[in-house]
Amino acid sequence: MFDVVIVGAGPAGASAALFTAKAGKKTLLLDNDKGMTKRAWVENHYGVMEIEGPALVDLGKKQAAKFGAEIVETNVTAIEKNENGFKVVTENGEYEAKFVIIATGVSTDIAVAAGVATREGTEPRIKTVLVVDASGKTNVDGIWAAGTCAGVSVHTIITAGDGAKVAINVISEMNGERYVDHDLLKS
Repeated sequence: MFDVVIVGAGPAGASAALFTAKAGKKTLLLDNDKGMTKRAWVENHYGVMEIEGPALVDLGKKQAAKFGAEIVETNVTAIEKNENGFKVVTENGEYEAKFVIIATGVSTDIAVAAGVATREGTEPRIKTVLVVDASGKTNVDGIWAAGTCAGVSVHTIITAGDGAKVAINVISEMNGERYVDHDLLKS
């Protein structure tokens, strides 16, 4: 049983996994390795002069793994509500989690099949996005969404920040109080 299963390991998903794992939450990051960042050249990501999209995705996964996130490359085929939270079904097996964060970029099919409401997208070429509130919650209790699938700009810096925001909100809900993650320089 995982505390959080995150579907999609692009900037939004890996950023969310980094925060949930660093907060001590048992985190599983599922990815099909087909995200649009894998085709990007990035020169507008704060803190990075320039980077190829595949390298940015790999770095995000390494950061999440550093804090204990488990990463599995697979296709998610279904998300089903159950008495403990959710069953996330993949081509390679099933996983249970209390919370799910959807960070699937342009793909909304899995979320829609799980009952998540959609609306028309506003970004160029993004036809449909998931309906979320300001914290990232969807209409399905326990399913959250971050990044492009949640209607934010496709820019990696923005989707990464949205993933972090949603993770902080999930952690806060799990803890029953506002969670803040600040590290200090060692003297």
